[in-house]
Amino acid sequence: MGELIVERPEGLYCPPGDFYIDPWRPVARAVITHAHADHARAGHAHYLAAAPGAGVLRARLGDISLQALAYGEGIDHGGARLSLHPAGHVLGSAQVRIEYRGEVWVASGDYFVSGAGDDNLSCAPFEPVRCDCFITESTFGLPIYRWRPQREVYAEIDAWWRANAAAGRPSLLLGYSFGKAQRILAGVDASIGPIFVHGAVEPLNRAYREAGVALPATRLVSETSDKAELRNALVIAPPSVLGSAWTRRFADASDAFASGWMQLRGARRRQGVDRGFVLSDHADWPGLQNAIKATGASRVIVTHGYEAVMVRWLQEQGLEAGAFSTEYGDEALDVAADATAAVASHD
Repeated sequence: MGELIVERPEGLYCPPGDFYIDPWRPVARAVITHAHADHARAGHAHYLAAAPGAGVLRARLGDISLQALAYGEGIDHGGARLSLHPAGHVLGSAQVRIEYRGEVWVASGDYFVSGAGDDNLSCAPFEPVRCDCFITESTFGLPIYRWRPQREVYAEIDAWWRANAAAGRPSLLLGYSFGKAQRILAGVDASIGPIFVHGAVEPLNRAYREAGVALPATRLVSETSDKAELRNALVIAPPSVLGSAWTRRFADASDAFASGWMQLRGARRRQGVDRGFVLSDHADWPGLQNAIKATGASRVIVTHGYEAVMVRWLQEQGLEAGAFSTEYGDEALDVAADATAAVASHD
């Protein structure tokens, strides 16, 4: 029997099902693991994605031909059996399970599993899926990446915001508009003060709320001209605003960046912000190991990240391991998506 997923110039292709997974070039049938711009691109004739993420996908891509599938619901696609399962990364993120002639492959997309045992508070948690071959991301596939319990990170964010509010300074917290911003909102103490967001963030907040995710009340920065309102506020915006004209209204603000990359010494300094909070929507090193082991897969294929390190570790565990070359992990695409959303909202 041939491979269930192969590399093609358009992206990862399933021959028995005749569809692509997160293709980076236009195709007839695209199965989308989640709506980040490097995985969900415009131009495909037909899309299939997990139902919880349908609103976000439409918010980002507009009027598309989209079939939404409930988690765990199986369909026959070509000669293959296809189902989607929670990945814990962002709202609607899914692993793609493919079964063909008794063999099972799972393509994970991006996923969140933490060695600290936490779940992402803003979406369905990662669900291990038993398979023969597991295609895993490796964004943070180095031993140095080990996430602390997120309750400790949220406590640090709250303390920073509370201290700034007491000093009459806005707290400008940078995080990607889709996923990270909503995860921050789901975890902070909203009683500290008002919460304002950038125009690229609020459309995603609406999609999360429509999907049933509880988020505190937020207002667009453009809805106030009273600087006094901002003095004890938390302002959430995408990293692309740093150094832009938009930030001039927060001249006396304390700024911070929430990202897994803040784990690296010097990352905060390179970003030029006052604080760095280590908060990631991807699996850390022990999380990757735990997720892979939970699948029971004897073969693992690694994508986007520290592939060589992960492949070597897997081979040391006695597994068959290799890597796929993909075009995932391009943060510039989400920066462009943020800019488009901001223009649409006039903020």
